[in-house]
Amino acid sequence: MADVLVGQDAVDSLLGVLDLERIDTGLFRGPRTEGGLQRVFGGQVAGQALVAAGRTVPADRHVHSLHGYFVRPGDSTKPIIYQVEDIRDGRSFSVRRTVALQNGQTIFFMSASFHTGEQGLEHADHAPLDVPGPGEIPPLSEQLKTHPDRLGIWARKPRPIDVRYIGGSGFSASGERPALEHQRVWMKADGVLPDDPLIHVCVLTYASDLTLLDSVLSRHGAVWGPGGYLGTSLDHALWFHRPFRFDDWILYDSASPTAADGRGLAQGRFFDADGLHIASATQEGLLRQTPEAPGVP
Repeated sequence: MADVLVGQDAVDSLLGVLDLERIDTGLFRGPRTEGGLQRVFGGQVAGQALVAAGRTVPADRHVHSLHGYFVRPGDSTKPIIYQVEDIRDGRSFSVRRTVALQNGQTIFFMSASFHTGEQGLEHADHAPLDVPGPGEIPPLSEQLKTHPDRLGIWARKPRPIDVRYIGGSGFSASGERPALEHQRVWMKADGVLPDDPLIHVCVLTYASDLTLLDSVLSRHGAVWGPGGYLGTSLDHALWFHRPFRFDDWILYDSASPTAADGRGLAQGRFFDADGLHIASATQEGLLRQTPEAPGVP
């Protein structure tokens, strides 16, 4: 695992993935990704789709929400084409629809809304109390040394995001994870990001897909991989409430209110280091037991 990209090198690699090539009006190309994964990571596709949409709106309008659906698995050995449809530019809002294409087929589509920002009512929930700080928690990379078999090919993927689980993660060995109603994770870019606010929301979009479905498993003390579950994101929604920097520590507090019919719903809230609510996420995923899981013939 020594050859895995970490730190600023991994962050720069992610920034390269998010730096789309403009090939025509409303048309962008995302680069191929390296790192051993055959399927494209869903957070990458959503992040790239948001980059494409954001590059077509006026600079004074910032994304406040996105809603996307994962339709087909993407092939990491091939570039992805992003087609942006200009739905509307109003006096204070812009709406875009982005379609991600490979081999002429849609693999993901997303609607995103951008707003100039206005004066109005303001309130916010604050972060949960008595949460240990990120300095008190070992990074996920340390946990991987204990359970390297839990990740399989993910163990070779670049790690641009420093992830620190409060409590056990879904990458623990089967039977070692406590059941938790809330999953809480500290995360941030493992290096410095440019000042462009679009980059910070796109990196958060990428990172939001890393751990959210894990909160469905945490309700049951279940794990990913052998003896546990395989998961696929079906849809993903994000709301951005306040400006933030994703190269500062962010607390991701997530929970799963329900799971049924092989699908689980997960909801998450992002808080900055001062405890202010900066963004929210909701995702539904398909969760299937591995053959080694209890109760599977």
